Amino acid sequence: MSHALLFSVFIIASCGLAYELIAGALASYLIGDSVTQFSTVIGAYLFAMGIGSWLSRFIGRGLVARFIQIELLVGLFGGFSAALLFLIFTWLSAPFRLALYAQVLLVGILVGLEIPLVMRILKRELEFKDLVSQVLTFDYLGALAVSILFPLALAPHLGLIRTGLLFGLLNALVALWAIYLFRAHLPSLSGLRAQTYVVIALLTAGFISAGKMTTLAEQHLYADDVVFTTSTPYQRIVLTRWKDDWRLFLNNNLQFSSRDEYRYHEALVHPALQTLPGARRVLVLGGGDGLAVREILKHPQVEAVTLVDLDAEMTRLFSSLPILKELNRNALISPKVKVVNQDAFAWLETQDDSFDFIVVDFPDPSNFSLGKLYSSAFYRLLDKRLAPQGLMVIQATSPLYARTAFWCVVNTLANVGFSTAPYHALVPSFGEWGFIIAGRSTYKAPPQYTVPTNFLTPEITPTLFAFPKDMAHVETEVNRLNNQVLVRYFEQEWKRQIR
Repeated sequence: MSHALLFSVFIIASCGLAYELIAGALASYLIGDSVTQFSTVIGAYLFAMGIGSWLSRFIGRGLVARFIQIELLVGLFGGFSAALLFLIFTWLSAPFRLALYAQVLLVGILVGLEIPLVMRILKRELEFKDLVSQVLTFDYLGALAVSILFPLALAPHLGLIRTGLLFGLLNALVALWAIYLFRAHLPSLSGLRAQTYVVIALLTAGFISAGKMTTLAEQHLYADDVVFTTSTPYQRIVLTRWKDDWRLFLNNNLQFSSRDEYRYHEALVHPALQTLPGARRVLVLGGGDGLAVREILKHPQVEAVTLVDLDAEMTRLFSSLPILKELNRNALISPKVKVVNQDAFAWLETQDDSFDFIVVDFPDPSNFSLGKLYSSAFYRLLDKRLAPQGLMVIQATSPLYARTAFWCVVNTLANVGFSTAPYHALVPSFGEWGFIIAGRSTYKAPPQYTVPTNFLTPEITPTLFAFPKDMAHVETEVNRLNNQVLVRYFEQEWKRQIR
């Protein structure tokens, strides 16, 4: 019996950590700033577990029955936590933070009750030193198992809602297992069985209908019809459609609208590449949708394009789904294009090749994992890979809505030693958007465009490099790996925009 209960410790430890990871990941997806969300969620969860452990002293009688009921409560509230939080965010966005931390505290308190009760149940069969060592060993092993499985298998393949419900079912099965083990000593056996079967039925129904719950939430969250969704180890990908307008969202943030993305991608690529008639080798960092590559391939002198994007699912979708291939004109399956699915920072550190033109098209620096890709250390790596007469261009968020963040990127590039030419373009889906051309000599705008464009003309190009007073240069700190000041600038400015 003791071995069976010790294995149960492994299961309940896995479940407890899973609920913590789900809450942190969901908050990171929906609110942003993953470091802050995980830090506060973990802190609140551990605090709540401490409260639960303290409260366990007040459970005096019927330890096994109370343990079974706590398992059922943990399974119910923890299992449905992701589904409920997702629905609250989409239908009642105002109280989301309150609901998040209320759920974290409730589940944390219940999880904190589990181990003390198991130890008290087992103390009749094990000596104290063996009891503590074995219970904590299985507890830590369970935490290790789920910490590995969650990012590699559970979240990307099951999604957060189904993962929560799966672990809720495991808690309920532990309760059912305990009923079987202690059936001879439980006075209210039929009542506990009925409660357990009801919880298992609810969680099973939830697991089966998890896709419908996700669809319901996302249909309310997005104004247009949701036509495709998937979760990867790195992000939630959602594609929507309204008439002829296709929109891509990553972690609830708009990446492009098919109606005006040409403005963004023409502005990103052509002002710099048009001035490099000898450019043969091009590097694109980010831009897994292939839309920047589409524009690059318009230049016939380009012989090879290397695209480095962390998320293999992104590049797979945009090289296989017909509507997405139509948008990028089959750019990712061009024989000139090589796709590499790695972290750009780590990939650059292993490379010796040089490139005539580099496009840096990462998402905005909304968290520290992205902020490092806008740091002085990262730009020094790019400097080593840029050909002597080459140019690179960086998307650098909005100089109107995130003015300090934009100029922080400019100032960071200048600090590394680049000559910079910041500019901006109006993209109706986003507003005024900012870009920076960087090289080793002063940039001069092209007198003409030899490739087809829908937005750029030789006459309009010089106006993109003029900044009105409300977007003009401001002094900032340099964004370094050890300070990540850019992330703080970005968060502060975008928070003001949504109030």
